[in-house]
Amino acid sequence: MSSGTKYVYFFGGGKSDGDASMRNLLGGKGANLAEMSNIGLPVPAGFTITTELCTYFYDNDRTYPPELKQQVEDAMKQVEQTMGAEFGSQENPLLLSCRSGARESMPGMMDTVLNIGLNDTTVEVLSKKSGNPAFAWDSYRRFIQMYGDVVMEVRPEGKEEDGYELILDEAREAAGVEYDSQLNVEQLKEVVTKFKKLIRDKAGKDFPTDPMEQVWGAVGAVFQSWMNDRAIVYRRQYGIPHSWGTAVNVQAMVFGNLGDDCATGVGLTRDCSMGAPGFNGDYLINAQGEDVVAGIRTPKRIEKTLGDDMPEAYKQLCNIGETLEQHYKDVQDIEFTVQQGKVWMLQTRNAKRTGFAAVRIAVDLVNEGLIDKKTALTKKRIPADDLNQLLQPIFDPAAKNKAIEDGTYLATGINAGPGAATGIICFHAEDAEAIQAKDPDVQLILVRRETSPEDLRGMRIAKGILTAFGGASSHAALVSRQMGKTCIVGCSELEIDYHDGTLSVGDKVLKTGDWISIDGFTGEVFAGKVETKPSEIIEVLIHKTRKPEDAETFQRYSQLMEWVDEIRTMKVRANAEPDDAAKAVAFGAEGVGLCRTEHMFFSHLDEIREMILAEEVDTRQAAINKLLPFQREDFEILFKEMNGRPVTIRLLDPPLHEFLSEHHLHEQPDLAHKLADMVGAGKEFIYRRVEELKESNPMLGHRGCRLGIVYPEITAMQARAIMEAACNVQKAGIEVHPEIMIPLVGFKAELDNQTKVVRDVAAEVLKEQGVEVEYTVGTMIEIPRAALRADEIAETAEFFSFGTNDLTQTTLGMSRDDYGGFIGFYQENDIIPSDPFQTVDQDGVGDLMKIGVERGRSTRSDLKIGICGEHGGDPASVIFCHKLGLNYVSCSPFRIPIARLAAAQAVLDS
Repeated sequence: MSSGTKYVYFFGGGKSDGDASMRNLLGGKGANLAEMSNIGLPVPAGFTITTELCTYFYDNDRTYPPELKQQVEDAMKQVEQTMGAEFGSQENPLLLSCRSGARESMPGMMDTVLNIGLNDTTVEVLSKKSGNPAFAWDSYRRFIQMYGDVVMEVRPEGKEEDGYELILDEAREAAGVEYDSQLNVEQLKEVVTKFKKLIRDKAGKDFPTDPMEQVWGAVGAVFQSWMNDRAIVYRRQYGIPHSWGTAVNVQAMVFGNLGDDCATGVGLTRDCSMGAPGFNGDYLINAQGEDVVAGIRTPKRIEKTLGDDMPEAYKQLCNIGETLEQHYKDVQDIEFTVQQGKVWMLQTRNAKRTGFAAVRIAVDLVNEGLIDKKTALTKKRIPADDLNQLLQPIFDPAAKNKAIEDGTYLATGINAGPGAATGIICFHAEDAEAIQAKDPDVQLILVRRETSPEDLRGMRIAKGILTAFGGASSHAALVSRQMGKTCIVGCSELEIDYHDGTLSVGDKVLKTGDWISIDGFTGEVFAGKVETKPSEIIEVLIHKTRKPEDAETFQRYSQLMEWVDEIRTMKVRANAEPDDAAKAVAFGAEGVGLCRTEHMFFSHLDEIREMILAEEVDTRQAAINKLLPFQREDFEILFKEMNGRPVTIRLLDPPLHEFLSEHHLHEQPDLAHKLADMVGAGKEFIYRRVEELKESNPMLGHRGCRLGIVYPEITAMQARAIMEAACNVQKAGIEVHPEIMIPLVGFKAELDNQTKVVRDVAAEVLKEQGVEVEYTVGTMIEIPRAALRADEIAETAEFFSFGTNDLTQTTLGMSRDDYGGFIGFYQENDIIPSDPFQTVDQDGVGDLMKIGVERGRSTRSDLKIGICGEHGGDPASVIFCHKLGLNYVSCSPFRIPIARLAAAQAVLDS
């Protein structure tokens, strides 16, 4: 950076060098301090050192540019003039605070130092000037402790060795008091002496007495804290770039610990848990700010008692809150100090809020005329994923806290399916069915090492799914999201013994039938029951147990979604089978983007296994014929539920071993005998046939269109079932729009082969039925070659659907079932920014998608293109799909509202 760059910006006294628009340079806190000064609010004077300086600091071996010293000195003089005090003065000392301030709020992640400027001389001056020696010495001991920890890094670990707290514990015990603020002057002086000795012994040097040395030490520590471990982890979690840097805010101290006419607190202009209007928050009388957040003393509630304790201050605070909310047009999170009856503002920022609060606040602000609909729908107002909280059950917070206190916490895995679920442990899908048959109201948690498609029926019955292996895009995770089930995967601390029917974590052992609770928002697992709270929106839309007019949250949600649908241009479909279709429509699906036909087969395993075991075309055809009526019936249900909406049906995709393998024969000892009787052969034939089907890498083996090419009778049966169902439903007066999707195509010849089978069968059926049904045949783009040769493939395909689960696997060479063991390490070490099975890898997989779109439409300009991988419900991926020009995204039913909102936000971002 060139010499002469302005690094320091003054604020306070009704004026400032900056404003709220300079957030990137001044950080959120500095920009808002400047803005509050400009609009005439009472802000203690100070100055902000910019984020550019932080970048310089790290680019230049943690040194400062030469012009910084003079700029700080000039700003310090302005602060002194505004506040009417002098930093380091032995007559009228000014004390300072030093706080961080990144562009995006990172609460508690970086360091703060208060009461800068105190030493053995200025503390005595402050004692006399304030007329309150205990206040002065209390401020001094706070400063030494904070500075010693943050700047001098004297921070012993462990209760016995934690010198500051041990010294304070001993002082309180000797004085017979509960709180530090109750110590008298002599006791506080003794604490100060011991703190200084601790620092000298641990740091090998004395605590600094020069005020300017203290300032520079604090400034350096705050810049250093930008790269501390917790700040780095926080930025990774919330996608904040490390390159942004933090600003530093140096500000005149005002004191909430001068006496009983003083206080400190944190307030919200509206409740940010559920969104109710009205100023609220916490405060403490005769305290400094860290006392409120540290939990050392139980704070009072602003809305309940501040009006009685300090009526004038309460009035000031409410007026300030109203001014700020009107000015920023959003709910504000405020830090304040009351000094001898006067309210001083130390910070304001747009408040973080739950999904429940986000929706209510956004809708209320529109209805109050403060913002418009488009503003209400922005990502900063309502992160699309936050709608999860409105749709899924949650644990009652008090019940969860009690469970933690009671020691029932077991482990944490990957939170794959949001919500909260409590039930009895069941280790096998067939056991779940048997239990549910005896007691339809039973609550079950299916606990598995990992799940397979054969567990589907058990998963449907279960309240939640818990696995020891797998990742966020594993089978368990995918299906649970589609079903709206709570799910935790990759919980590697679990030891699961199917034989003994036990789940172990260390010395804690749970068995079949024991109660367990899983939190799909956090990935936490608890032994026993944790009470849940139902979702109001689910009661209205899905269970129909509540009337919309009686559901306040639903009414606001409904109003919000009306605005969403007015703005978005990209359609949203559902990944759904017949059982999910009604839910999908209730959530606003505009069609089915993926019907997985193999899911239907798992209800008819005998027939599908008979087909698999067949070695001759005739016997295979006979088995397939048994499946035809079941498939046709399922498709009829789906077409009726969709009532004229388009339905994309993927032909059989998984390898045959998923229906019959050594695993199945081992887990079900009688299965081989049963199958031998079914096909009129010996058990040896069954084992031989299973061995022949075995593949070393089935993910890349005989599946998808490869099955249909080798066994065209399978494709023909499915095509007939689809078209006969379409004819039957259309005859009943319901419009149908079947879209038949050929999976795993890499070569145009593969698609040509399967398309011919489909069209030949369709022509036969339409002639037989005497009905005209419009249908299309397209393909799933899920391997890199298909994207690269999309121009050729589009000569045959009438639509594309990106299967991003497999496209991610085949592009990255990374198994979605096995990546859980290292993906956390990859993210922790900044090798990748996010989980590629949850958010599209835009630089790699995304580039292939872009190529596929461009080349496909170069051949067929009106080519309809969607996405049906689970990324279709991820907000960042939805926005990416909008930028690519996709016609629709398709996702699990419970992700549809999220995708709808994200699609609207994509328009607002463009």
